[in-house]
This record gives sequence, C-alpha cells and structure tokens, in this order.
Amino acid sequence: MISEEEFVRIAGFLKSRYGIDMSRKKVIVNGRLENYLRNNGWRSYHAYMDAVETDATGKLEKDLVDLLTTNHTFFMREADHFKYMKQVVLPWLKEKERVRRDLSIWCGAASSGQEPYTLAMICKDYFGLEHNSWDTKILATDVSTGVLQQAARGIYDREQIEPLPENWKRRFFRPLPNKEQFAVTNELKQEVIFRQFNLMDPFPFRRKMQVIFLRNVMIYFDEKTKKELVKKVYDIMEPGGYLFIGQTETLDRSNAPFQLIQPSIFRKQEGMR
Repeated sequence: MISEEEFVRIAGFLKSRYGIDMSRKKVIVNGRLENYLRNNGWRSYHAYMDAVETDATGKLEKDLVDLLTTNHTFFMREADHFKYMKQVVLPWLKEKERVRRDLSIWCGAASSGQEPYTLAMICKDYFGLEHNSWDTKILATDVSTGVLQQAARGIYDREQIEPLPENWKRRFFRPLPNKEQFAVTNELKQEVIFRQFNLMDPFPFRRKMQVIFLRNVMIYFDEKTKKELVKKVYDIMEPGGYLFIGQTETLDRSNAPFQLIQPSIFRKQEGMR
C-alpha cells in the first residue's frame, strides 16, 4: 500500500509537470500503480519515482501518465456540439475563409481518437465535393502517448462505431476480417494530425486557432491551473473563434473574456486581439 509520503511525491510530480490534480485520489493512484510496480521489480514507490525522475529516455514518465490519466470517450459524445459545429461554425468559417480556404481546428484532448475523427467526418460531410480545395485538417493532441497510438491505429469495435450515421460507417470505416472490428479509412486518417502535447507547456502554434475542442480535460485541474490554461487558450484563438468545453465543466472568464454562446460553447469576440 502506498504511504502518504509516497503519494504526495507522485501527486506533486503530476501537478508540477502536467497540471493534473490527484491530491484526493490516493486510492486510484495506488490501484493503478501497485501491480505495475510489482510486475516491473520496484520495491517501493520511492524507488519507482527515483527511476522516473532520472530516466533520460522519458519512457517511464510517459508510462506513468498513461497509467494515471483516464481516457474515457466515444463517438458522438455530447452530440449537440457536433450539430452546432456543422450548422453554425462551419458556415461562418466557409464564408470567412473563402479566399484562403484554410481552417485551423485543434482538438486538445484527443484521447483514443473518436473526437477528432468525428470532427474530420463532419468537415468532409459539410464541404462535400468542395472538400479537396479546402485544408480542414484537425490537429489532435493528448498528453498520453498510449492513447495517441491507439488513435493513430484507428481500429474500433463494432459497438464503438454504432452511434455514427450509417453513411459515415460505410464511407469512413472498413471491416476487418473478424467482422467485429473496423478500421478508419486512409481517406479519413489523413485528415487528422496526432501529436503528443502537454497543455502545461507553452503553446507552440505558429498561427491562431479558429476552433478549439478542449472537452472533459479541465476536470483534472485545480482552479488556478484552469484559469491559466483558459487564458492561454484565449490568447492563441483567432477573433471570432469558438471554444467547446465539456458539458459538465465550467469556465472562469475573469481574465479571458469569452462570450457565452450556450452552456459549454464560448466565443472570442470578433475584433478582439
């Protein structure tokens, strides 16, 4: 069983490096790490953390993050957001970008890929025959390399793709030999760029974002970290751009004056820097 001192060390490491607040999740930390430590020969959590902090390859740290972050997601989760994206956001972008035809969409908590692939399908569907003359690629990032590898593989069970429209299933997925799993087509895969990224790091974007999906990730942060993250998001967003957060999440707008469009959908005022 993890000691209080060992738990504080691990929780402090995750908080300082990734903003993840595990301070009230001692049972979860112990439950997810206990067998891992035993199977890999570490005699104590301190010995394990010594190895994590001195591992020059960074692999142990990545494994720690993979073990302690929850990546629960599914296709068409919080479907109202995708409806709004198609009916309101994309028409605005189509008019705004009619000359450049270049969109900047970021999914900041990509998990195992369902969300960015859904956004890509919406873009393909909306632009139709015009799609080839538009750059609608989705940047999809996550702190966990494990789920990003799953996302890049793009293989899902039959029940996982069940919520999708039938025409999307036929167009964007191909059945594997066992008939119970389906692979994302290359046509769709090339619309999503997966990258590992820690939201606590400086944002490296060379251009401002027009649409940001940052859903169901701020629940892992304390109020100070959330406030700092929202300010960073506001600063890298193009005027008029839209921010989508999880429907159970809240947004402190005290230093990032987003307009509330409807619960969990916000917009940076046009004309703002």
